[in-house]
Amino acid sequence: MPDVRSAIEQRLAAAFDAVHAGANPVLRPSDRADLQANGALPLAKVLGRSPAEIARSVVEELDIADLCDEVEVSGNGFINLTLSTGYLAVRLGDLAGDPRLGIEAVATPETIVVDYSAPNVAKEMHVGHLRTTVIGDALARMLTFLGHDVRRENHIGDWGTPFGMLIEHLVDLGEEEGASELSAGDLTGFYQQARASFESDDGFADRSRRRVVLLQSGDDETFRLWRVLVAGSVRYFDTVYSKLGVQLTDDDIVGESYYNDMLAGVVEELEAKGLLVVHDGAKCVFPPGFANRNGDPLPLIVQKSDGGYGYASTDLAAIRHRVLDLGAKRMLYVVGAPQTQHFQMCFAVAAMAGWLTDEAQAIHVSFGNVLGADGRMVASRAGGTITLVGLLDEAVDRAREAIAGRRSADPNNETGSDDDQIATMVGIGAVKYSDLSTDRGRDYVFDWDRMLAFEGNTGPYLQYAYARIRSIFRRGEVSVPAPAAPVLRDPHERALAIALLWLPVALDDTLATYSPHKLCSYLFEVASTFTSFYENCRVLVDDEAQRTSRLILCDLSARVLSLGLSLLGIEVPERM
Repeated sequence: MPDVRSAIEQRLAAAFDAVHAGANPVLRPSDRADLQANGALPLAKVLGRSPAEIARSVVEELDIADLCDEVEVSGNGFINLTLSTGYLAVRLGDLAGDPRLGIEAVATPETIVVDYSAPNVAKEMHVGHLRTTVIGDALARMLTFLGHDVRRENHIGDWGTPFGMLIEHLVDLGEEEGASELSAGDLTGFYQQARASFESDDGFADRSRRRVVLLQSGDDETFRLWRVLVAGSVRYFDTVYSKLGVQLTDDDIVGESYYNDMLAGVVEELEAKGLLVVHDGAKCVFPPGFANRNGDPLPLIVQKSDGGYGYASTDLAAIRHRVLDLGAKRMLYVVGAPQTQHFQMCFAVAAMAGWLTDEAQAIHVSFGNVLGADGRMVASRAGGTITLVGLLDEAVDRAREAIAGRRSADPNNETGSDDDQIATMVGIGAVKYSDLSTDRGRDYVFDWDRMLAFEGNTGPYLQYAYARIRSIFRRGEVSVPAPAAPVLRDPHERALAIALLWLPVALDDTLATYSPHKLCSYLFEVASTFTSFYENCRVLVDDEAQRTSRLILCDLSARVLSLGLSLLGIEVPERM
């Protein structure tokens, strides 16, 4: 069954087509009514009539009495629609019996690659990895829920010239000590020590350069040492992902090294298609539309003058592999905005090569930076640079303090043996929600007080809204009623009904632009609307029919919040 917006849009489209074929009405929520349609204004010049006159003609053709109680034309040709209370009640009854809450699986699933996180071997994950990891995880969850074949790919940095010095440092330390240091999370120290030796010890530097040659030529012992280095880092990455609660596993790691044997084939194919140009000794492609500051055409270097390969080569190989071998129809690259031009050029070259077409698309899901209050990198309580693990641990500690403070101010709050688990859910959820609720294209300031607040558009507010709903059933010692159409007499009941039915629309709008903040905004609206309902409509009333009806609304509100937050990768506690 189509969601509410789709059902209305289908009726509107038929009415507009009766007036003028090809019109594209836009439907959105309105303060004047439940919904407002705009499509008359663009037709005014085409038909030589006023927008209001066109809108009236559309309304005359509109067959919608079973869905709407009122339809009126206002302003410059806007059509205001008031949904039928009976229609809302029936749809809510359907929703109550639907485990997917009205979100239908796609009719034609696609293979979709989501490329995200991508830390570097022998380097600690820091705050800069937060956005790519949580945004990518949320999008992968949503697309999976819709029924797509989602391939999570963690394109870790596990290849290149720095690995010569890293392997030599591992040899100097000893494999056991070096692997232990990496697994324990002291990756920054490991890397810095290797770099210091490379810069201060000529003998170490010479050994490192020879080691790079051995690695690239496939020397067995060097390759074994490289695997030790990668394995230690991967164990550390797993620790971070476990704390963060994302769904990346070792099976999702497809690092730069994976594509190493494909790079020569990429060069050969581009050369065979006449796309390569030798420029300053390097093999390049000049995609149209890209120029440097002087207006000169900008090359994408596919093979360096010394025969080596760079990031562009690997990214092209990845696109080619994902399209031709995996059959990907969409590839989402959840990578920061500074890489925009790089991906634009890679995608342009891939299109020139015929790998990207209308049937196989690559999308750069870019995002802004995470800043401290001073506009710089986020710092720990002690004032030092903070790793991602350190940030998450601090979030849990602060959440524990915030929950304790809230409970001391309200003795009616529930406590239990699961307080540590609740603090983890709230702390990690607060960090993730603060990131996801920000338009991904913008920078945002990492503000502990704001993100851990129990008021406003925050993770703790939504988690508390869910827990409060569940406490109604627990404290009232009542069960969730069997699915049925609720009775919507009070305006606050009706407003909540409309909000609950909008979940499929919110998910569609979120994935239309790959912007998780749209789902966050919707969930905040549901929580706020529920709060207004709860403050104005007593739930556990004596009238059994009304109590049952309101309990259905409560249960649906909790389920919408729980499902929506789970699609964002955020857990909800049963009590707070």
